[in-house]
Amino acid sequence: MRDMLREGIYEELIHQRLANSLSELEKEKFAIGKEPLDQEEASKKLAAYISYITRKALNDVRDTKKKKTNESLMEQIRLCNEIIHYLSKELGQEELNELQIKEEAEVLTSLYSKMNSIKSIKDDKPIRPVTPISESSLFTGAKNEPNMMNELKKEIISADEVHMLVSFIKWSGLRVIMDELTEFTDKGGKLKVITTSYMEATDYKAIYELSQLPNTEIKVSYDVKRTRLHAKAYIFKRNTSFSTAYIGSSNLSNPALTSGLEWNVKVTEKDSFDVMQKVYATFKSYWNDEEFESFHFNRKEDHEHLKTMLKRSKVEENVSRSALFDIKPYHYQKEVLEKLSTERDVHGKYKNLIVAATGVGKTVISAFDYKRFLKENGRPARLLFIAHREEILKQSRDTFRMILKDFNFGDLFVASEKPESLEHLFISIQSLNSTRLTEKTDKDYYDFIIVDEFHHAAAKSYQKLLNYYRPKILLGLTATPERMDGKSILTYFDERIAAEIRLTEAIDRKLLSPFQYFGISDTVDLSNVKWRKKGYDLRELENVYTSDKIRVRQIVKSLYKYVTDIDEVKGLGFCVGVEHAKYMADRFNEFGIPSIALHGGSDRPIRESAKQKLLGGEIRFIFVADLYNEGVDLPDVNTVLFLRPTESLTVFLQQLGRGLRLAEGKECLTVLDFIGQAHKNYDVFEKKYKALIGKVRHSVKYYVENGFANLPKGSFIQLEKQAKKYILRNIHSATYTKANLIEKIRNFHLDSERELTLANFLDHHQMSLYDLYGRSANRSFSRLLVEADLKEDFYIENEEEIVKRLPYLIHLNSKKLLEFLLRYIEQRQVENTEEELMRNLLFYTFYRATPEKLGFTTIEEGLDHVLNSNVIKDEIRSILEYNYSKIETREWQNNLDFETPLRVHSHYTSDQIMAALGHYNENQRPDFREGIKYLKDKKVDALFVTLNKSEKDFSPSTLYEDYAINERLFHWQTQNKSSSNTEVGQRYINHRKMGTQIALFVREYKTQNGYPSPYVFLGTADYVRHEGEKPMSITWKLHHEMPSYMVQEANKHIL
Repeated sequence: MRDMLREGIYEELIHQRLANSLSELEKEKFAIGKEPLDQEEASKKLAAYISYITRKALNDVRDTKKKKTNESLMEQIRLCNEIIHYLSKELGQEELNELQIKEEAEVLTSLYSKMNSIKSIKDDKPIRPVTPISESSLFTGAKNEPNMMNELKKEIISADEVHMLVSFIKWSGLRVIMDELTEFTDKGGKLKVITTSYMEATDYKAIYELSQLPNTEIKVSYDVKRTRLHAKAYIFKRNTSFSTAYIGSSNLSNPALTSGLEWNVKVTEKDSFDVMQKVYATFKSYWNDEEFESFHFNRKEDHEHLKTMLKRSKVEENVSRSALFDIKPYHYQKEVLEKLSTERDVHGKYKNLIVAATGVGKTVISAFDYKRFLKENGRPARLLFIAHREEILKQSRDTFRMILKDFNFGDLFVASEKPESLEHLFISIQSLNSTRLTEKTDKDYYDFIIVDEFHHAAAKSYQKLLNYYRPKILLGLTATPERMDGKSILTYFDERIAAEIRLTEAIDRKLLSPFQYFGISDTVDLSNVKWRKKGYDLRELENVYTSDKIRVRQIVKSLYKYVTDIDEVKGLGFCVGVEHAKYMADRFNEFGIPSIALHGGSDRPIRESAKQKLLGGEIRFIFVADLYNEGVDLPDVNTVLFLRPTESLTVFLQQLGRGLRLAEGKECLTVLDFIGQAHKNYDVFEKKYKALIGKVRHSVKYYVENGFANLPKGSFIQLEKQAKKYILRNIHSATYTKANLIEKIRNFHLDSERELTLANFLDHHQMSLYDLYGRSANRSFSRLLVEADLKEDFYIENEEEIVKRLPYLIHLNSKKLLEFLLRYIEQRQVENTEEELMRNLLFYTFYRATPEKLGFTTIEEGLDHVLNSNVIKDEIRSILEYNYSKIETREWQNNLDFETPLRVHSHYTSDQIMAALGHYNENQRPDFREGIKYLKDKKVDALFVTLNKSEKDFSPSTLYEDYAINERLFHWQTQNKSSSNTEVGQRYINHRKMGTQIALFVREYKTQNGYPSPYVFLGTADYVRHEGEKPMSITWKLHHEMPSYMVQEANKHIL
């Protein structure tokens, strides 16, 4: 038995023999891991298992009857046919019997029409690859295997469509297959090529020759600095379902295809169906990504553009790429622009703050924002852009010129330059004050004012500007919401941050450097250090750190362990205070690591000198005592040391951002974070790691325990054993258990000067409504107040049942719906059909059956039962008001042909959608299994799509059925029985002719935060095309672009 089972990891279905073997093991000596078979993956796993068993059995038949070859073959066919017959009988599907194998034991290898073909005169054997087109294989360039170049030629000739995805194309590689590509395209084959101008490696001649071929489309990425396309793939689509793809290390160059030691895998649709689905989906997504621009042979400007970009390093720097094409915002920039729009249109806030690390394109976003303002309001749209450095002003003006496509836009006003006009002014704060601009312009002269590096707002020079002007829009840009004097700048913006750019997206876009984060076990125990309102007592913390030489030795040891070469380090160390910074610099110097301490009191010459010494390699570290020491704002920094716990997530991200700037020769940022036993009130670990990993499915605790799989590209987090224990212990003590929440509520008045309300409590502790209400749905804010002795006890009939349904309000983000509900819970009146539907939606949020079944005569009576309690009504109002204050996405009127309160881009559960569509009403609540619902009376197909159908983080067999191709196109797979000749298939294809509509509701996961995930209503869509039958893969075109955040959730293949 021990011989059969080896220790290690498995992914094997438990069959009878394996179950018997496992049962014989001594439970005390073996840890046996099991998990349920995932429902969505079951068909693939079970089919693979049956295939394995069948193959084993057929091998046995072959081996026992080897002498009689024909008899062995016949017996194998007979066994296969019996299996098919059994399945046909069991499932009642007679067509399965038609799939029985013929006794002649032949394999179809080709089928071509003889009409109008040489095949009608002579036996013209079709060209086909030497390697099978039904089995995957590996090419390594070995002598005894088929030559890959020759295989590619044969693949091209025998395909119906050819797709190529390569970083660069050399003429030396292309000319070898040019004859085959010409023959292929001449006979009607479709060729699509995606490439880049990266490293100027592509030959212009190669693109020139390709673009002359018929039926050929080419797309090129010109983002030469940070192209993210390094994939190499050659895809050969065949209408026979025997498609193949070559994926590996070979670009389209002669050495790569003929003589290099390149590895390439040939994947086939027949034996790697899911992999091929991913290949198709990814290529389709890249093809529809705006980063890749079409190249047309007959467009002169395309040729000029390509030539320029392929000689980028040889031409003068002032050759502007912007003169050649429009700059478009990336998805994450669009998301920020949407949030700014929502702040103004929904919340009426026209003073907006954008927070993001230096280098991620805040100026670009401000230019797009101004462009939209200009479009909506027309000229003059007077602009004032203020910064404190001349180089920033020049760069900013150039950015605005590029995005506005107006190369005369804007005037500089700095010491060396005087403007010709005041209308669109890029001015330094020094010039603004020295020329007394506020005395020469009216308060409302400027419509749009942008203040860069807004954390300087505390300075007197900025106060005059901010107090005088009254623009239509004030936009602040900063890397930190704390001012230079440590106070918050949020007071200028009604205590709101309009948008923050997440680190993860900026790193993925190569706007910031990747990081390698090491959580290092610290010897210092901080659990007994005095805790004040805003965190650790700084004096006591500094004393702990400046009297511990053992800790310094450990820091130095860790530094040598993790950095590549100490002589290459350009580092920053973040300390508690001035004494700690000086102490660390002194100790590092003693250890032979040249270092300097800087702080707010350091003179500018000293700071400049330290900067130059770090850049020149004279010193390895600058230890800083205060956060905003601008003398250490160096892109070249490649190592940061966190030598103290950071109580503020904002501070942590700002410190990290100091090292994330891109610089020549910098591969990544090394982060050493020293983690000791924290105080029980310290709760930043979870928030810190959440910010580093971005939006993910599981809790931070899960990733700490199981490894951080979902990090930005090129980044990783590694936690030392003891550090991991400290973090998990802290996360556990900081989790939002009922007892912890009660304590936080009880102590709220000690931590904050604000009134204790639901909104203030959540904002102060940076919690979500889901954190407060928990996964068990057994608590309410009102009841927690009672248990914290801050509210009188109360009695509500059916309190438990009502409280259980409160979390189903949390996702609501429709302005229209929230405004109605806030009015309805007070007045209990409806005035029209739309309001009646919204009232019904509220009823089916709290109840899961019709009024009659619940003992109510009407829907109103059922809702009165909930709302007659002032305590519950107040709690519902607090949730709805909080939701309204946090709306980040604009909603749009739907274009359905009937009345419904559903708004495009808003969130609803399936019950709420059914109520809003009138399908759930006072008289009926029919059973509904999520997937597809055709409402005959409304003539609408409601498609409910879950993108990640499996409960697993990654499921290749289900991930490529439904996904966004880009902002407008959506790939959706029908149910297995649907084909283009069925009634349903015809309705999808001809919905416009037949007068029916398609409404798309999409969510990422089945469950999130412990509850069924709500759907985002993406609006109506039109049929574009379909592929395949039973199931059909349909491409829909949305009437509304999907929200930017959703594109990244719904399209896992975008670069």
